[in-house]
Amino acid sequence: MDTWTDLRSRLADTGYIASDDLSMALHIAVSLGRPLLLEGAAGVGKTDIARSLAAVKGCELIRLQCYEGLDASQAIYEWNYQRQLLAIRAAAEDGETGRAVEARIFSEDYLLERPLLRAIRQPEPPVLLIDEIDRADEEFEAYLLEVLSDFQITVPELGTIAAASRPMVILTANGTRDLSDALRRRCIYAHVDYPDRRTELAILAARAPQTETKLAAQIVAFVQKLREEDLEKVPGIAETLDFAAALAGLGIKDLTDDPAALQAALATLLKTQSDRAAVPVEVAARIAGRAA
Repeated sequence: MDTWTDLRSRLADTGYIASDDLSMALHIAVSLGRPLLLEGAAGVGKTDIARSLAAVKGCELIRLQCYEGLDASQAIYEWNYQRQLLAIRAAAEDGETGRAVEARIFSEDYLLERPLLRAIRQPEPPVLLIDEIDRADEEFEAYLLEVLSDFQITVPELGTIAAASRPMVILTANGTRDLSDALRRRCIYAHVDYPDRRTELAILAARAPQTETKLAAQIVAFVQKLREEDLEKVPGIAETLDFAAALAGLGIKDLTDDPAALQAALATLLKTQSDRAAVPVEVAARIAGRAA
């Protein structure tokens, strides 16, 4: 069995630089067949680790994006009502009625799989990403408990469908609301924070290897100092990579060379008008000078 350091190394091969704590938590979750709950600010790489794990395992990634009002019909399964109505009409025209028609229209042929049902019916274990679970209603968590506890789903018309293979489950949360104790008890837990300087440099080297060493160091220092400002939306790792790409597109080799171009590139880091107003040209130049 691979160790957690093996897993961390294989994740790095896909371009995901994981901390020791995160690598250990993921290794434990995979080894025990338990879901992994990741909490942290938006943009710190919670979703990307599911993609990287799928790449490491060579399996399918199945994603359920959560939102307010999400229910079982969007997440687990629903019946193909249009096909059922057509089948009922066709049966009526043929003089067929009763239990035979009912049994046929509530069969596998008319069942529409949604992400949760699809995940447990895969012949090979997939990675199931339940993204931003805290955006879903509290009631939806109850739908998850049967899946996360027993990896089975009950369809009243068909009975209980047990997992053909046990998916590797990753849940992410951004702190929109508190999650229930029942959900937390079923999961291995890790908190994902913004990377330190060394880790973010490694991420930039892995994801944007064309960036020159000097500029890469300036970019990381600039972004890390920018995160210390009083911002409404703190830039995450994806924004750092976009910033590097924007600087390359503008032909910037040093952050202190062209304050106007630097200010233009801030469009990749600052995503609200209030944050743009909080970091005018002179502030950006000052931060760039400290980062150089």
